[in-house]
Formats: sequence, C-alpha cells, structure tokens
Amino acid sequence: METSKQNLLTALRTFARQRPGLEFGNYGDWKAYRAEMRSITRDLQHAQELLSAVAWRDSITTESIMLAAKHSFSGRLEITRDGDSFKLDYCTGQYFPTEYRRAVCSVLSSALWDYFRDNMPAPDGTIKKSSGVGTFRTEYETDSYGGLSAGDYLRRTARRELGRSIASRWFN
Repeated sequence: METSKQNLLTALRTFARQRPGLEFGNYGDWKAYRAEMRSITRDLQHAQELLSAVAWRDSITTESIMLAAKHSFSGRLEITRDGDSFKLDYCTGQYFPTEYRRAVCSVLSSALWDYFRDNMPAPDGTIKKSSGVGTFRTEYETDSYGGLSAGDYLRRTARRELGRSIASRWFN
C-alpha cells in the first residue's frame, strides 16, 4: 500500500476513534444516553470494517478517497493534504458526537461504491419491466446483471463482501 494512502487511512482511523464527548445533560435519562452511545459505537464498528475493506484494495487510491470526501456527507468532512500527511476538518451539522463517525463511514462507502462500480462485469443483456395500471402501461429496458439492475448488483456485492448490516446502512 502506498504511504500516502496508509497515512490517510491512519488519519481517518484516528479521527473515528476519538471519544464522542456526549453530554448527559442533553439526554435527561440513562436509557436515552446509553441508546445514543450504542449507536455511536456501532458507527465506530462500521468505520473500522470499511477502513479495512478500503485498505486492502490497492486500486482505491488516496485521490479517490479525497474525491469521495468532497461528494459524500454533504462534503462536511474536509481532507487537506500536506505532502504525505493529512488533516481532517469536520463541519458539524447538528451534534458532533453523533455525526463524525458517520461522516467517515459515508466517505469510505462512497469510495467503495466507486470501486465496485468500476470493477463490475459487463451486462449480460436486457430485461423488460412493465408498470402501470389499466391502459397506462410503460415499458422500459435496462441493462441486466443476472436479472438485477446495476444498482441492485452493486448493493448485492456490498452485502456479500461487507455484511448485511453495513450494506443496508451505507449502500442504499
């Protein structure tokens, strides 16, 4: 793995692993506070899985991750490069502790989506779907990947490689 990609993934991992800094006063009771903590912990687990999935794919480059950061999660996770080191800056939407790990997941899933799309096979034909009620019927043709649309094929690939939990949350 190239040094700059490794440094970027290390910066993303460090950013995701920082303490969330929840304030109990924002929740009022332990039940709501712990539920939020479970959600934030799940975001960390997803971020770690996505980081490892990106790390071993050599064709996902530093530039592709930085491009994904510009377009995913409203571009709120900004990555600046200084040689081989990286600085991450996050612009909070509402509440930092509940968002920053999701921003990392969004960037990484976007980079993986692009990777899956670039490496998917050629379509094997066309399928016709019809929809409508009564006399108003529309037919359209779409490329078929084993009877699936391109998006369904990509989502199935993500589910197969990353698991149902991550695929259903980050690849819809």
